[in-house]
Amino acid sequence: MTPTRADVCAAAIADAFVDDGELFASPMGLLPTLGVRLCRLTQNPDLVISDGESLFLASPPPLSARGDVVEGWIPFRRVFDVVANGKRHVMMGASQVDRHGNQNISAIGDFSRPTRQLLGSRGAPGNTVNNRTSYWVPKHSPRVFVEQVDVVSGVGPQRAQAAGPAASRYHDIHRIVSDLAVLDIRGPDDTLRLLSLHPGVTLDDVRAATGCDLTLPDSVPETRLPTAEELVLINEVLDPHGLRFKEVPDR
Repeated sequence: MTPTRADVCAAAIADAFVDDGELFASPMGLLPTLGVRLCRLTQNPDLVISDGESLFLASPPPLSARGDVVEGWIPFRRVFDVVANGKRHVMMGASQVDRHGNQNISAIGDFSRPTRQLLGSRGAPGNTVNNRTSYWVPKHSPRVFVEQVDVVSGVGPQRAQAAGPAASRYHDIHRIVSDLAVLDIRGPDDTLRLLSLHPGVTLDDVRAATGCDLTLPDSVPETRLPTAEELVLINEVLDPHGLRFKEVPDR
């Protein structure tokens, strides 16, 4: 069974949650949900997962099905208690991420007269100052990875520090997974750093698709391939209908 790029991304997302222990995982999107469920089945059995609505699940269902074994109830109003308490790892999308780890899901263009209206900041500010936060970028491009975001929705480490202890105490931008690479915000002065390249991706590919400076290690490793067990779980248990290819086409 040959791994696809989507399979590699799912394994990389799973690795982002491996050290969380008994933490509430809040993935947003198909690949983040697949990666979290894969992590729960293989590397972190203590990870707390939900159906994305109101139920804690005892075991991960396929992407195309509802969980049939429920172990808890978390109505929407209780989610805010968990957000404030901090025992949560959220993986959000990002319309823009800048070299200082700020995220934008609000608008494109000048804030006084934006050219594109997006989701709005929604839960991004609270997520980033209260919970471990990672980002999933299904199409790595210079339009996403920018020098400075047009609107700050998710707060990067420098802004959190400048805002004081209330914003910085639990701040943790943990990982950024794209369809090309894995990154974090641990470069000099808390800036964007390349951790690994997905198989078949070159450093030149990532440089061309990144619209800001990027800290590079002396030797860039390759993102690991999914194990045989993970491939079986992805293809036969968690995503037998191939929904992941809607976000990352088969290649």
